[in-house]
Amino acid sequence: MRRQLILLAALLFVPLPGAFAASVVERLKVPEGFRIEVLSDQLPNARAMALGSEGTLFVGSREAGKVYALRPGEQRPRVIASGLKMPSGVAFHQGDLYVSAVSRLYVLRDIETHLDAPPKPEELPPQFPGETHHGWKFIAFGPDGKLYVPVGAPCNICRPDRERYANLQRMQPDGSQREVVAYGVRNTVGFDWDAQGRLWFTDNGRDLLGDDQPDDELNRVGKAGDDFGYPDCHAGRIADPEFAQRPCSAFVAPVAGLGAHVAALGMRFYSGEQFPAEYRGNVFIAEHGSWNRSRKVGYRVVRVELNADGSLKRQSLFAEGWLQPDEEVLGRPADVLVAADGSLLVSDDMAGAIYRIRYVGK
Repeated sequence: MRRQLILLAALLFVPLPGAFAASVVERLKVPEGFRIEVLSDQLPNARAMALGSEGTLFVGSREAGKVYALRPGEQRPRVIASGLKMPSGVAFHQGDLYVSAVSRLYVLRDIETHLDAPPKPEELPPQFPGETHHGWKFIAFGPDGKLYVPVGAPCNICRPDRERYANLQRMQPDGSQREVVAYGVRNTVGFDWDAQGRLWFTDNGRDLLGDDQPDDELNRVGKAGDDFGYPDCHAGRIADPEFAQRPCSAFVAPVAGLGAHVAALGMRFYSGEQFPAEYRGNVFIAEHGSWNRSRKVGYRVVRVELNADGSLKRQSLFAEGWLQPDEEVLGRPADVLVAADGSLLVSDDMAGAIYRIRYVGK
């Protein structure tokens, strides 16, 4: 019966019952010296994560339409907002929680002092396209104090208005001074800044070009207005057979190809001190997993090491087992986040869980 439930959930992408995560964790693998455990298994459809100044973990969702708050030391989250349209993205800034809901942004003011009686979400002025195809949004505040908001392409492959779609935007916390930072971005569901303040993001490659192309991408923004190629070019080297108008050389190439159809979503630089020193500055990426490949790929967390100049050094597996050798799917990593104690949190929207990875020594 359990196996039938797993297969049904994987097919329909619906959350599994919370208690399931406890049985999953025993089948997950992390490097020697690390331990993975369940932080909470009571967050249906858990997606993007953000930390409050008092240690509260905020978690968005997609189909569930809810935003959760998990206090330190607790396993049962509070629902602090509900009935929102795909509120995947959450970002904490100066005591307030910002939430993305496809076409709108909301703010829950002074949220950590009102967790038991949360305020009504305040709607910000900016409006975004209402399409749900790539319409859910990861959001984050940059070191410049501005809110960064992506808008995905409303299709698998098309040439939409570049000022409205397939870009990454930023604005002041009140929604003013909105501008495009990066063009040609098909669908980013994760971005972060390195120690030098440079913006990096993952981007999902297009479908229907075969099982093995094009790669998802890890990109770095060099300057505002950089164009990363969609829909003309994919993975820095594949001209689109339908929409290519300029050569791939006209666009910013990715720093790394991450593999085709792995669905690279949340990414963070490791800035903690709990892991060994060689992990400092590495990129961790949650791969949500393929949905239409003939054999499944992804469903894991990967580690990307960079050289001092920002070029790729190597990629390796860090946490795996959500995809079993027989293609049984046990979960779908959606985001990663470095906790205050330096452990790495991983959200799983299929199991409705947050996992914690700690270094315990060899």
